[in-house]
Formats: sequence, structure tokens, C-alpha cells
Amino acid sequence: MVCEYIKNNIGKTIRENKEDNGTLIGLPYPYTVPCADGMFQEMYYWDTYFTNVGLCLIRAYERAKNNVDNMIYLVERFGYMPNGNRTYYLNRSQPPFLSFMVRDIYEHYKDKEWLGKAYDALETEYSFWMTRRMTETGLNQYGGTLIKDEAKQHADRYRCRTGLEMKDTDDMELYRHYISFCESGWDINPRWDFESYNYIQPELNSLLYGLEKNMEYFSKELGNRNEAKWSAAADRRLKLMNEYLVGENGLFCDYNFVKKTKGKIFSAAAFYPLFAGCASKEQAALAVSALNRIEGGYGVFACEKNDTIGSYQWDYPNSWPPVTYIVIRGLIAYGYTDDALRIAEKYIHASDKIFKETGCLWEKYNADEGSVNVTHEYETPPMIGWCAGAYLYCKSISEGKV
Repeated sequence: MVCEYIKNNIGKTIRENKEDNGTLIGLPYPYTVPCADGMFQEMYYWDTYFTNVGLCLIRAYERAKNNVDNMIYLVERFGYMPNGNRTYYLNRSQPPFLSFMVRDIYEHYKDKEWLGKAYDALETEYSFWMTRRMTETGLNQYGGTLIKDEAKQHADRYRCRTGLEMKDTDDMELYRHYISFCESGWDINPRWDFESYNYIQPELNSLLYGLEKNMEYFSKELGNRNEAKWSAAADRRLKLMNEYLVGENGLFCDYNFVKKTKGKIFSAAAFYPLFAGCASKEQAALAVSALNRIEGGYGVFACEKNDTIGSYQWDYPNSWPPVTYIVIRGLIAYGYTDDALRIAEKYIHASDKIFKETGCLWEKYNADEGSVNVTHEYETPPMIGWCAGAYLYCKSISEGKV
């Protein structure tokens, strides 16, 4: 039922506008937006990776490639991939999944001329992260471009979304942390103690490790002799990740580089090193042993249950399709196929149940209840996008096709 719904409706999320129009940035090819109507009528960065997973699974490779080509265009135009194709998203990027999207498209088409152009764009994106999102640790952080006149507006938005007044905190400081939260995609979550700009995260650095390893692979394919450079960059990052982003319990965690303290909340972000292949076998085993801390009856929570004050949509009991996908991919990569299958089946069951009750797929759901009774900072939209990608991937897992 859900598969049929996705196949019949995903075409309704295709948009085309080649010229800039108001806040909307024109793109050279048709592109996919998260929702068929209502909210989110633009192409988003990290959402599109998971949407592309679904498009490739239904063999809509041309649509997936169009999305990637649009991102290459945006990187060429702005020097980085913005949060989305709106002018008001130019103050930040999002989790850097572009190299993974490029690899998926290249491995289908095997077009080396196209790969050469993509490689150049990825070098540009990598430079953005390494020059504008670098910390004293040698690892990267989320951030954003601040405009002084917008400080109060964004600070008030931050207060509204968390439900906290934070009257004693300077607007510009709150603005800096809020934009960092937004760039992370996990906006907003309890992991970073209201000071996200002071943290480095395992998920961001895992994705950049993956970018470096993908570039090593692309270099071999293109014969440009840059493999050693990218391999050395990945090795350096891995060493620093183990120094700063692993807690005493051996689990990957956040790190506050200002206070020099480790994050205390275990989250699904700990599985990004498995997804990107930068966890050791021992670290993967430890992550799997802690899976029960974020696993509910209907899937995985973004974060373990905690007592942080405030209200956060990237927190217990909410589950999100990208979190589900990353955890499953990470488990499979390290041989934990039974655990991956269990999580996949829980996601399928929850999605089927909620679809039967509402006739829609939703941006997030409650992994305790298998419902849309969620903590939200805005009205939860019915969504196709990454919901379709995660669902189709989970179905492939359950049917033994992946």
C-alpha cells in the first residue's frame, strides 16, 4: 500500500524553475522537493540524499541525477551547497552528503566526464568546510553567516522553538548557536546545551571522512593521481576523531571544544561513523551494545530519553527517516544484519500503521507509540521526500534485496 502510494505520488514533488524568482533560486534541471504541497517547496540539501535513495530504488535515476546536477550548479555558483535553493538559506549549508550522492550516480552511469565535473565541485565544497567551518581541534563544526541586523529575529525564533525565554543570553550569541543548529539539520536537539556553535559533532566529521574517502575513490577512477592526498586527509581526520569524539565508554559523542567536555546524551549520531566506515570493529560493537538506549517499539529515537529542559523535535520520543536509514546502513556495513532487519521492520510497521490511520507519510513520528503524536516546533507536515527513501530502503532490506 505504501509502496504504491510512493510510486503514484513522488512525481508530484518535482518542480522546475530555471530563473531566479523572488527568494527562489533558479536551477538548470527539474528538482525534487520534500512535500507534494504545503510546506517545503524548495530543494533541500541533506533531505535530497535520502530522497535520491528512494528514486534510485524505483530506478528513477534521471531524476536523481538531475538533483545532483542542480547541487553541482549551486556549489559552482556560491562556493558551497546552501541549505536549499532560497536566498534566505544562503547563510548556511547542511550535512555534506553530496559526495555520497555523486558516488551513487557515478556507479550507475559510469560517466567519467561527468565525474570530473562533480569532482571539481566537491573540491570546492571541501574547501568551504575546511576554511569556513574549522576549529582549533583540526575537526569541523557547524556554523553559519551572521548578519547583525537579523540577530534579534533569529534569537527570538530560537526562544520560540525551544519554549525557553533565555532572557539573560545575548541575542547575537543565541543567533550564532541557532544558525549552527539549523546547518546541522538536527534543528533543534538537546545534545549541545544551547551552545551548538561550541561543539564538534561525530556526524559532520564522519560525513567529511566519507567525502575524503569518496574523493580518493574518484581520484582512482579519474586517474588524476590525488589518491594519496585524500587518503592522508582521511587518516588525519580519523586520528582526531578518536582523540576528541570518543567518550570514556568507547562510544562516539559530541565534544565542546570551548569547555573541553564531552557530550552526555547518546544519540543516533553515534552510528554515522559506522555509516561512513570510520569506526573500528570494536567501536561498532560498542555502538550496537548501546542501541537499546535509542530503540523503541516502533524504531529508533533521535536521542536517548533525557531530562534536558525545553522542547526539541530532534529528541526522544521522535524518530526521523534519515536517522533510521543511517542506523540501518551502519549496522549492515559492520555485519549486524539481524539488528538492521529488526529496525527496518519496525520502521515499516510504524509507517504502515500510520499510513492506514492517516493516509499520509509524515516528516517524523513517535517511536514509542507508532503515531504522529510528536514533539514539534512547527506543524508536522505530511511528507514524501526522505520518508519514501527510508521506507523503500527498509522494504528492500526486509525482502533481502540489499
